[in-house]
Amino acid sequence: MDTVALAVTDGMLHFELSVAYEIFGSAPDAVTTPWYRLSVCGPAPVRVGRFLLEPDHGLDRLRYADTVIVPGWADVDVDPPADLVDAVRAAHEAGARVASLCTGAFVLAAAGLLDGRRATTHWAHTDLLTDRHPRVSVDPDVLYVDNGSVLTSAGKAAALDLCLHLVRLDHGSSIANTVARHLVVPPHRDGGQAQFVTTPLPARSDHPLAALFPWALERLDHPLSVEDLARQARMSSRNLGRHFRSVAGTTPLRWLLTQRIRRAQELLETTDDTVDAIASATGMGTAATLRRHFNRAVGVPPDSYRRTFRSPAGRL
Repeated sequence: MDTVALAVTDGMLHFELSVAYEIFGSAPDAVTTPWYRLSVCGPAPVRVGRFLLEPDHGLDRLRYADTVIVPGWADVDVDPPADLVDAVRAAHEAGARVASLCTGAFVLAAAGLLDGRRATTHWAHTDLLTDRHPRVSVDPDVLYVDNGSVLTSAGKAAALDLCLHLVRLDHGSSIANTVARHLVVPPHRDGGQAQFVTTPLPARSDHPLAALFPWALERLDHPLSVEDLARQARMSSRNLGRHFRSVAGTTPLRWLLTQRIRRAQELLETTDDTVDAIASATGMGTAATLRRHFNRAVGVPPDSYRRTFRSPAGRL
C-alpha cells in the first residue's frame, strides 16, 4: 500500500483532509522505513473551507493508487459530485483500498461501495445515511469499520483512529505507535463514538408528552415504570408507547435508560461522587447495574469515562 491518494473536491472538510495529509504525507523522524507516496487528486483549484487547494493530479489518477482516502463531505444534504463518485468507484474496481473519513462515507455510499457492508459516519448523520442508503448497515457507535478493501470512520477525530489503523495494517503496531506519539494522541482509543453522542429532548412544546419529559428527568433517582409514566401522562401504557415511538423514536423504558446513562455521564464529569452514589442518584440501584448498562451503552466503564471527560470543575 505504498501510494495514497486524497480524493478532494469543492465542499470537503479541511480538518479530515489535514489529518490524512499529516499522517500519510511524511513520516516522523523516528520512522526510518520507506513511507507512503502521497498525492492530492481533484479538479483544480479546490475550495476546502476557507482554503484554496491546488491538487497534484485530476480525479482520474485515483485508480492508480493503492489506497484512496475520501475526507469529510461538508454538506450531507447535497449529493456529492458525480465525477468524484465515479472516480472513487473506478479506483475501487481497479483494486484500490478505499477509506472515508467522517461524512466521506456519503461519497462511498453514493458509489455503491457500502451496499451490503457495515459502515459508520459522524453520529449526527448516521440516521440520514441509513435513510438515504438503506442497503448500508450503519453502526452509529464505533470509531471506524474495517471491511478490508472498504473502510469508514466516525466523526472528526475518529479520522485519526482510522488513519492510524491503516498505518498499523501497513507497517505494524510499533510504527503506528511512533506516529501516534508524534501526533500526541493515543495509538488506540477504547469505546466508540457513543461516548460523545448527545441525546437532546424533542424540541416541540405541543406534543402530548411535553410535560412528561421534565417530570421524569427530575425523578431519575426513582424506580419509574411504564405504568408510572402513563399515569403521569394520563394515558394508557399502550398509547404512551405509541407516542414515545413517534416523538422520541424509542420505547419509554429505553428512553428512561438513556436518560439515566446521560445523567450518570454528567455526574462522572462534574462530581467526585462514587459509582455507588451515582448508581443511586440515577435510579440504577447498584454500581454493578450501572457499570453493566453504562459499558453497554457508552462502550467504556464509568471509571474510564471519568478519566477521559472529567471537567476542571469536577477536579476541584
